[in-house]
Order: sequence, then C-alpha cells, then structure tokens
Amino acid sequence: MRFRVIALILMAAVASVLPIAAQHDAYSESGQQAPTEAPLRRPDIHWVPTPPAVVDAMLKLADVKPTDVVYDLGCGDGVIVATAAQKYGAKAVGIDIDPQRVKEATERAQKMGVSDKVEIRRGDLFEADIKDATVVTLYLLRSLNIKLMPKLQKELKPGTRIVSQSFDMGPDWPADKQIEVNGYNVYMWTVK
Repeated sequence: MRFRVIALILMAAVASVLPIAAQHDAYSESGQQAPTEAPLRRPDIHWVPTPPAVVDAMLKLADVKPTDVVYDLGCGDGVIVATAAQKYGAKAVGIDIDPQRVKEATERAQKMGVSDKVEIRRGDLFEADIKDATVVTLYLLRSLNIKLMPKLQKELKPGTRIVSQSFDMGPDWPADKQIEVNGYNVYMWTVK
C-alpha cells in the first residue's frame, strides 16, 4: 500500500512538470525565449487575436478621440491599444495577466511607434485600477463580462464607453448598440 501511495505521488509530480518541459521545448524549437515569469494566476481564457477589421470597428463604435484614455482589459498582443494610439491619437493602457502577452504588447507599441502613448501593465483585470478610462475594450467570454460588470458600473465615470467583441453582458445590461463586422458581433454600452 505504501508503495502505491509513493508511486502515485511521483507520477503526479512528473505529470505536473511535463507541460512546463513541453512548453520550454516549443519555445526552443521556435527560436523564441521562454517567458521568465509565470502569470499572476491562471488566465480565465485562452488568448485569441482580434482581427484588424474588428479592432477598427470597435474603436469607431466607441467614437475614440485624442482626448480619450482607452483601457483594454486582457490586452493580449496589444493591437487594440496600439491602434487606438496610432490611428486615433488616444492614450491607452493595456492590462494582461500573462507576462508573455505583456511582452508582445509592449513590443507592438514600440514597433508601431506609440510607446509614448501606450502603457502596458501586468495585472489581473478584476483587480486593476480602471477609473481613468473613458473607453474600455473587451474580448472576454460572456460569463467573464458578467463577472466584470459590477466593477465596470462602479468604477467607471458616467459617459465611459465599453466595447466588447463577440460577447454581450447578459440580459441585466443590454447593449446600447450592436453591429456585425465580418461575422463578429461588436457590442457597446455607455456607463450611466
């Protein structure tokens, strides 16, 4: 019996290390350097890039201006904040829990020449200080939007626009506007 318990503990330890080793091998094969930091906690969803046409539609629907401060919660590769800065002249803040995404977003802002207008923060979107935002962009699941909804309603100033790709906030907070772009729904709310 004791042997079985020890064997199970050893198998669990090996199984927990295998994904890390496989990830390291994947970075080695691709020529990329593996991130040195782990996420603050496990991300709520897997990152999926937002298509350029949808990025433009989201920022147009929110009517982004140079006076705006755009926050992208779960910014991924930073395409939304970098585009908001480059195309619309807005200041922008991207927040992501994954250090690899933070690195990619920072590099994108540098490559697009907007590092002076874009700040990328490593953090948990549920704990982040978002009170300075005048526009918030999201590409999260509906369940995460609903979980985030009380924070948005409590911390954002009236008039702040929220734009979400693909997912709404449920029946308790219907969108003020909805459009479709290349098969993707884009929703917008204005904080009252």
